[in-house]
Amino acid sequence: MSLLTAVMDHGLDEGYAEAAAARGDGRASRVPTTRRGLATLGLGLALVGVVLTIGAVNAHDAQPALAKERDALVHRVTDTAGAADRLQQQVQELRRKVESTQQQALQAAGGGGLADLAGAVGTGEVSGPGIRLVLEDAAGTGAGGNVDPRQADGFENSGRLRDRDLQLVVNGLWQAGAEAVSVNGQRLTALSAIRAAGEAVLVDNRPLVPPYTVLAVGDGPKLGPAFESGVAGHYLHLLQDSYGIKFSLSVQSKVTLPAAVGVTLRTAQPVPSAPATSPAAAPEVPAATGSAAGPSGTPGTGPSPSASSPGAHPSATKPSGSKTTSSNSPRATGSSPTATAGSTSAGTRSN
Repeated sequence: MSLLTAVMDHGLDEGYAEAAAARGDGRASRVPTTRRGLATLGLGLALVGVVLTIGAVNAHDAQPALAKERDALVHRVTDTAGAADRLQQQVQELRRKVESTQQQALQAAGGGGLADLAGAVGTGEVSGPGIRLVLEDAAGTGAGGNVDPRQADGFENSGRLRDRDLQLVVNGLWQAGAEAVSVNGQRLTALSAIRAAGEAVLVDNRPLVPPYTVLAVGDGPKLGPAFESGVAGHYLHLLQDSYGIKFSLSVQSKVTLPAAVGVTLRTAQPVPSAPATSPAAAPEVPAATGSAAGPSGTPGTGPSPSASSPGAHPSATKPSGSKTTSSNSPRATGSSPTATAGSTSAGTRSN
């Protein structure tokens, strides 16, 4: 107990006594007292002062040079932007001249419909009735539900719209009967691509930011319900219920889609006209023998119509006045189906 008492009561006494003795002997002072020590200290302080002075002078002299270089870069950027704007105006003027020359050449050759073809392939502006679909990210990261419509992992933020979501929406619009589609003002053609670069969604290598406004030209009263009842419409409802992604669809009496940028005409050739055939040259069709021809040309299993029946036709070929239509299925890569002049309805779009 005596040792603990001594440590508790007199633990610092020896330290204080030793420090006092050192002060008395002159050992506690760190300031040199000799002439050599004082000279060394003065030389060191002088070197530190010189270094600090040189640094301050250099920093002061560099500020005008940096400001001058910055101003030069700003002027270069401004001049380059102005030159780009002037070149863009020249491109627009030359494009109008080319379109006018093409139209005159077609009219002189007895052809026409250049505006319809340009609207079909995406190189011309189109207007007409359609729908407006607005897609927006969720307010926060969705917790998800029992159904995961994306069927994929790796979504750090499930409440954010992805490139595959826009791809499915665009393909759903083509499938529902849309004749022209644009996303945030970017017209989609047969060469368009919707993809992602990090967290950004790119349409034809142009980054887009939400909300995403999708415009589609077509028969609006039919196009909207057809889209909502399709796979893409159900997919959007699943995203809304599971992740809180917001979307709204409205029928528009008139929407205007701009022309696609960067589409270049490479080759063109006139369509050969079909030779006229006289009715007398039509081949005779043998009488029915009890079997009808199937779609692939093979004998069918159903009974053939009799020559005296009301539904019988004297020729097995399709009448020349009929028109065959085919639907182009949308691609899974987000691009639109190949547009042709026959796929554009003049009643739903005006150029």
